[in-house]
Amino acid sequence: METQKIKIAVVVLNWNGKDWLAKFLPTLVEHTNDATVFVADNASTDDSVAFVTTNFPSVKIIVNTSNGGFAKGYNDALKQIDAEYYVLINSDIEVTQNWLSPIINIMDEDESIAACQPKILDYNNKDKFEYAGAAGGFIDDLGYPFCRGRIFDTLETDNGQYNSPIEVFWATGACMFVRAKQYWEVGGLDEDFFAHQEEIDLCWRLKNKGYKIMAQPQSVVYHVGGGTLNVSSPFKTHLNFRNNLFMMFKNLPFIDVISIIPIRLILDGVATFTFLTKPKGIQHLLAIAKAHFAFYFAIPKLIRKRSNIKQKSKLSGKYNWSILVKYHFMKKKRFLDL
Repeated sequence: METQKIKIAVVVLNWNGKDWLAKFLPTLVEHTNDATVFVADNASTDDSVAFVTTNFPSVKIIVNTSNGGFAKGYNDALKQIDAEYYVLINSDIEVTQNWLSPIINIMDEDESIAACQPKILDYNNKDKFEYAGAAGGFIDDLGYPFCRGRIFDTLETDNGQYNSPIEVFWATGACMFVRAKQYWEVGGLDEDFFAHQEEIDLCWRLKNKGYKIMAQPQSVVYHVGGGTLNVSSPFKTHLNFRNNLFMMFKNLPFIDVISIIPIRLILDGVATFTFLTKPKGIQHLLAIAKAHFAFYFAIPKLIRKRSNIKQKSKLSGKYNWSILVKYHFMKKKRFLDL
């Protein structure tokens, strides 16, 4: 007898995160009556799996054999779930009542929407937008991502100014709703990214296929942020710089690759001086240098990857200006001011 396909699979990727699960899984289970909740464990060495098994019998558990990071962890787990919609959600997120239906409703109504995110607010300062996604993600001509409600490190107060649903460039991986069919149509998350910006790469590939990415702020969640890699981590710096170059090389039209990436390499070099003023400055500098060399060595593989993508020059949600110039020289700190 065939098992019935799940409509909505809410999947928490966990790695040694028992404390986060203890804190936020009760609310997730309470407010997720219309979906099946999974914990995908990424080869944890704590007793996360035993904890979930004992305390949350309704939650299904998938145990990955290795910790391949965010991208591989989700790919390995999602291959085992037959669902119409996947909801990828971090373990350090507090959901709210009725958080699912506003997004599922707009995706049910428009089959061209491949992915969508809720409004992401800061768990520790609940009137502020949270860094990882805010009210929807955008990207500028030079590949710098930013959000409605967050530009670089400036976080806006949520006064309802971004409460309307809007088409965006990327939806945050901290809480991403994505159609399973389209997720696998573009090959899922790129496992070479390990973690960081893999969701932007996924959304870019979906947009190159002609699908829409949306933000639906009528759904609200609260994110702690930095639960796995702290913002001051040189490894996080390495991943962000390397993966941004990976992403652009794969998804930009060729004319933009040869014109934009050299500029980015120079700007990355300039950025190293700002890191030198911070704690672990030398380690961050080395992380950026290592990211560049990793990119150079990966170019043959990236050429093969981009050959499977039909790159488009004009995509909605792409900001045709430099966010660096707007922010640093024109002092445009809010999305509304752009």
